[in-house]
This record gives sequence, C-alpha cells and structure tokens, in this order.
Amino acid sequence: MSTDSTVAANDPVAPPIEDGTPVVPEGARTPAHPPSPRGLATWSHPTDANAPEAYLNRELTWLNFAFRVVQQAADPRTPLLERVRFLGIVGSTIDEFFMKRIGGLAQQIAAGVTELGADGWTPAELMSECYRVIRELDAQMRRVWNDLQAPLAAEGVAVVPYGSLPASDRLALRDHYFDNVFPLVTPQAMDPAHPFPFISNLSLNLLVTLHYPNDAMPLLARVKVPVGAGIPRMLRVGTTSSFVTLEDVVAHNLDLLFPGMVIESCAVFRVTRNAVTEGDEDLADDLLTMIESELRERKFAPIVRVQIGPNMPTLHRALLASKFGLRDADVFETVGIIGMRDLTELGSLPMPHLREAPHRPVDHPEFSEARSVFHQIRDARAILVHHPYESFSSSVERFLREAAEDPKVRAIKMTLYRTSADTQVVRHLVNAARNGKQVAAVVELKARFDELANIRWAGDLEEAGIHVSYGVVGLKTHCKTILVVRQDSDRLRRYTHVGTGNYHAGNARAYTDVGLFTCDDEVGEDMTELFNYLTTGYRPKRRYNKILVAPKLLKLALLEKIEREIAVARAEGGGLIQLKFNALEDSDVIAALYRASMAGVRIDLLVRDVCRLRPGIPGLSETIRVISIVGRFLEHARIYYFRNGGAEEYYIGSADCMRRNLESRVEVLVPVEAPHLRRELRSVLKLQLADRRSAWDMQPDGSYIQRMGADRGTHDLLIDRAERRHREATRLKRRRPRPIAAGQRE
Repeated sequence: MSTDSTVAANDPVAPPIEDGTPVVPEGARTPAHPPSPRGLATWSHPTDANAPEAYLNRELTWLNFAFRVVQQAADPRTPLLERVRFLGIVGSTIDEFFMKRIGGLAQQIAAGVTELGADGWTPAELMSECYRVIRELDAQMRRVWNDLQAPLAAEGVAVVPYGSLPASDRLALRDHYFDNVFPLVTPQAMDPAHPFPFISNLSLNLLVTLHYPNDAMPLLARVKVPVGAGIPRMLRVGTTSSFVTLEDVVAHNLDLLFPGMVIESCAVFRVTRNAVTEGDEDLADDLLTMIESELRERKFAPIVRVQIGPNMPTLHRALLASKFGLRDADVFETVGIIGMRDLTELGSLPMPHLREAPHRPVDHPEFSEARSVFHQIRDARAILVHHPYESFSSSVERFLREAAEDPKVRAIKMTLYRTSADTQVVRHLVNAARNGKQVAAVVELKARFDELANIRWAGDLEEAGIHVSYGVVGLKTHCKTILVVRQDSDRLRRYTHVGTGNYHAGNARAYTDVGLFTCDDEVGEDMTELFNYLTTGYRPKRRYNKILVAPKLLKLALLEKIEREIAVARAEGGGLIQLKFNALEDSDVIAALYRASMAGVRIDLLVRDVCRLRPGIPGLSETIRVISIVGRFLEHARIYYFRNGGAEEYYIGSADCMRRNLESRVEVLVPVEAPHLRRELRSVLKLQLADRRSAWDMQPDGSYIQRMGADRGTHDLLIDRAERRHREATRLKRRRPRPIAAGQRE
C-alpha cells in the first residue's frame, strides 16, 4: 500500500456507491436526452457496453449543458446582473454552436453522408433534433429574460423601446446617433442594378421596404447596424440606467438615410456562417498560407442560420432564405432581442451590489517571496498553482519574466495555443531573445477563432529572432507546456510548467485551471523529447519517463489504467476511478468505463459539458455517477485519479476524453507525485463531489438535476481556501527570521 493513500476505502467524501449521492433537496431539471430515431426497445435500460443506446449524442449533450447555464440566469441566488450575463454567455455559445457543430452537420448532409453515428443518428436526423432543442432552449432563455424585467426595473435597469421615450430623450439619442454612428452606416439598395449585398457573419441588419412619394413601387434596402469597434449595441438613455438598442434607434431614424422617401416596413435580421473551413495540411506547401486562405474562406462561408424578427413579411422571409440557400427550418423567428450575446453589455454595468463580489487572485505562498522563482521551485521540488484563485501573473508570467532576465537561463521553449492581447507572455519571450537566450515557440495556428491572432503573434515572435514552428502536420498542438533550461551552480537543470489552461491572462481570471511547476529531472527529459518532436514533426519511437503524450501513448495508457482498476476490483475489490475534465466523448474510453462499472469499480466523473456516457443504469453503469459543476467561473481543469490498489496515481494536463484530443492532438498529462500536492488535488475533488450549490447530477436518461441546500459552492469555497492559505503564509513570513544574504544563492 502507498503511504500516501489519500482516498481510503471508507472515505466519507466519496461514499460507497450504494449509499448514493448525498441526499440534498432537488432543484431544476434539464430535458432528457431523446432516444435516437431507430427507437430501440432497450433504450431505457441498455446492458451492452457497445450498444448504440448506451451512448448519448455529443451535440445534444452539449445543448443540455446550455440549459444548465441558463438555469444560472434563472436562479434567484445568482446576483441580478450576473443572471443577465449568463444569458449573454449562452447566446454567444449558441452562435458558436451553429458556426461549428451545425456547420459541420450541414457539410455532411451536403456531401450525402447518411451513415449512422455510434449513437444511432444520421446527420440529417441530428440536425433536425438539434433545431428542435435549440428552439426550446431559446424559448427558455426568453422566459428567463422576461422574468428578469421586474427585478431589473426595480434597480432602474431596463431595455426600452425607442418609441416609448419622451420627445427630449428621442432627440438626444438621435443627435448622438447622427454624430457618432450615422457616418459609419452605408445603406445598400437591392434591385437589378445593385446585386444582393454580402452579409457578414453575426452582423445585425435591417431589411427596409420603402418607396418614392409619387411612386408606389416598393423598393428594398439593407442597412447594416454597425455594432462593434467601440460602438455598443445598448445606448444609454441620458444619465439613467435605461437603454435602447442601436437597431431600434437606426430604425426610427431612417429618414436620415432615405430623406424624402416613404418607409413601409423595417425588420431586423442576423446571419450565422459556417466556420468549418479546414484545408488539408498534407497537401499544403505552406501551413501559414493555408490558414490565411481558410480565414478568407470563412468570411464568405455558407450561411447556416438566419434570425428574423416577428414583423418580417412572409415574402421577405422567403427572399432571405432563397438568397442564402436555406430551408425554412433554417430561419429562426425571434420575439425580442435578436442575438442575446449582447446582453453581456448590461451584465457588465458598474453596479457592484448586483454582481458577484470582486475576486482578486492571491499569490501562491511559494511565490510570495522576492527571491528567484527558480530557487523556490528547486527548494519545493514541485509547486501546484490553482487559477483563478491564485495569480497567473505572479506565477506563470513571473516564471517567464525571470527566465527572460536571468543571466543563467540558457533556453526557453513553449507551446502557445491561445493567448490574449493583454498577456505578458509574448513580451517576455521577445525580451528573452533580445537577451541572447535560445527561444523556441510552438504556435498552433489552427486554434478555432484565434487563428488570426496567432498568425500575428507568430509574426512578432519571428521578427524578434525566435524559432517559431507550427507543430506536427495533421495534429493540433493543444498541450500547455514551458521548458526553461538554466545553468545552476551544480549543473544544467530543466524547469518545467505543465498546465490545464491556455497561457491567456484573461482566461486565467475566469477559468478554473491547475498548473504544475517542477524541476524533476525525468519530467525535464520528457519535455526535451516532447519539444524535439514538436519542432521537427519527426515520429520515431520516442520514449518518455513519466508524462503521457497523445496521440501515440495517452489513450492506450488511460485504457490500460482502467483495465488495471478492473483487475484490482475483481481480485480484491475497492477499485476507484475519479476523472475531471470538460468532456467525455471517446467511445473506447466510455466502453472501458462501462466494463469497469460492471466489474464493481466505483467511478466518479466530474464532466463540465459533453458526456455521452449514461450513469446509473443497472447492470451497465450503476457504480458510475456524473456531476457537472456550473458556477461563476468556467470549469476547465483536467484531473485524472486512479486508486490502483493503494498505489495511487494523479495526473493533470490538457486532454479531455474526446476522440479528437486523444487521437488528433498533441496533449500532455503529467503525474503529480508529491504527497502535499496530491492532497491539494484531493481537496478539489472532495469539494466538487460534495457541492450543494453548483453541482448537477446526471440521470440515466441524460437529464440533469440541480443540487440545492447551500448558498455557497465550490468556487466561493476555493476562493476562501486560497485567501486563508495566503494570509497564513504572510503571517508566517513575518515571523520567520531571515537568513543572512537571503536570496543570493545561485
């Protein structure tokens, strides 16, 4: 038995499955997952781990996650403006769902694909079902938005019709529009002399019908509402907290655009374009050129959805569908605000009493001292940082800053998947190159919706003399790794960071992630091997001591560990697997987990959104429970735990259990071996499994039931823990006598 048995068989935090999930009051329930059109008689209680009815659909389970987020907006325990913000978040993610998932299905249908997926759906059937669920979701969002009107009005916040305002307010808004927006508006006629205009993705538009005073012949014009680039969609009425939408202002002041004309009708519409435009890397001579070409194609990609207001004439609705090559089912009629993503503008109003208390990450205790970060890592051997509770700036960015400035550092190697405009990461890499260090950056150009930013970052890095590569042909580089090589006093030593989240300062304040700093020699050797692979793309049989790397090794290793847990359970009982990630989609891993459950292994899954596995089915998955945490931060950390008969294993890293991650991406999991760091990970799992505020329990039918019974959830409790730990470290630091020449060690 391991001396670090952090989860005993009688651990009260993870009770035997026959005791069930802790009994708590039940809250909201999301819709059940629909059975496939095949209508299998065994849908309710499948017993075969390979049967189609044992696997839920990826797209439909993601939409179920959206229902859970909408419930955050409906939940009165959530601060009022945060409820509005959650509606905006769902609106944004639904837009992305259409661009990526519906766009992909549309391509399959256009290509004539009719084969059944592992879950028993054809692409056409799945698109139809997605549309049904999305319409149900949209209706729920609008019910919640309507319910929020009264409490918002009580606080003086409202979105009001332009026409309902007093004449003085209308005049003030008209003047503001004329001075600040009107010069950017370009009306476009639609007639034989003016072809149907190009409509950009997610743009908000007015379709205007008008005629000359002495000629009743109707004319059509399109007006693009110029939201963005500093122009908000919500225009404040005077000094109040009432707002009018920009399209409402434009629509009521069309006489400025069409002087002397008679306006017959004006209707709002919005389009969504397919974002799936990936080329074939194997046929590309230049990957950068190929990605730039894809971005140009995406701009003109087929439209997959048009949203319209209820007042659009039937003839005009048919005209838009015809011009965009859409079916009537692809036209979504909306009552109220079209494009609810812009509600985030209201959610960010400076009204602190209506929002979550401000959260400021604290410094990790090991990084709270001024001495060299490399000395701190070397003394501790390994440090685990938990964002957003602990600061990204004083840990990851500091690690890079000191590496760039430390004269003993010889080389820095790093992967970049997504980063932000305000991050210091790229600046530190550039500074390191200017200071004469060897710097290599593996930049993933195919990070969806961040391609253009990454192309720009890659150009900046190359101009600074940094060795930039774009990873391995055919694979996305999704791992989050840094390798720093330093000439210490005794020898050349490798310092590494492996994280679950991107090197993105903005996301580090809103996403929950963990990262491991270590100077472990074997991990350092592994990282050297990994970067040699990433910068060359050569695929000999590479050997790694400790890390698990996809696509060659990780999936096989996970399946082996599950099978090992099965063997232990059959031989002596007590098998336990606990996994935390964003998504569980890979059929092979799900089948292995089903087999483990049938062998008696207890399995706890903390899955943020997509989960194709069905828990709690007698004879198939009765020892499996699936919990989804939804709260103020976006769950993003990946933690893998295997009891292994007492010789426990903990891993963290970048990989979800999705086929794309395990087979088509370069991913890394690193073991966490220090007992005190394992206890930190154990405390995170313990809190989330016992959460009674942010947790949702998945049911066998694919629905989720919200847990109730507490006012504070995992995220608030982890904020408290980080702050307590920081205060304690600060107190001890003040009491600790300083050694002579502290911090001067080599």
